[in-house]
Amino acid sequence: MDNKFACLTYPDDNMGRFQKTIKRGFDIFLSFISIIILLPFFIIICLILTLEGNGSALFAQERIGCGGKPFRLYKFRTLKKNKTEEGPQLIAKTDRTMSSAFQGFLRNHHIDELPQLWNILKGDMSFVGPRPELQYFIDKIMQEDPNYQLLYQIQPGLTSEAALYNGYTDTMDKMLKRLKIDLQYLRNRSLKLDLQILFNTILSMFSKN
Repeated sequence: MDNKFACLTYPDDNMGRFQKTIKRGFDIFLSFISIIILLPFFIIICLILTLEGNGSALFAQERIGCGGKPFRLYKFRTLKKNKTEEGPQLIAKTDRTMSSAFQGFLRNHHIDELPQLWNILKGDMSFVGPRPELQYFIDKIMQEDPNYQLLYQIQPGLTSEAALYNGYTDTMDKMLKRLKIDLQYLRNRSLKLDLQILFNTILSMFSKN
């Protein structure tokens, strides 16, 4: 970690090496099985999105991961192509001016995130961890709170406590609140906590209207 961040007071990652090894094994196994099971649904979703003509079905975007290294994150497209080409945006929800009804459904139920199972299998991400962010917004967050750099210690995740309890980060205030929740996760994370977060995420997906 850079010297200028050496004075930060948050403790390092709470998870030990043994738990990290189990966590990675779980990520590989569950992402591989999930991709196989969900592949027919992925094909159907891609066909519907392609027929709607709002751009390619899959959307790839550079995000920042463990160690501050960039990687390509994959999602189902939930914004029209011209909207995604306008640059980084903070969007709380979709509407008919930005998305089709089907794209809105995918986003509202977080189904658009499922292609990130491939990112998990590759090792770019984990099932549970801080959401990977655009460098553009990281720079803005760091101006307010340089503690964000502490999150570079761990793999970003498909879901997190912040995603469950802070929702979409459509304002800077929400981004800073998410950071506090993510740093608390860093201090306390364990396999048991990861399983609780994953279980609550699944419940949340099925409880959406």
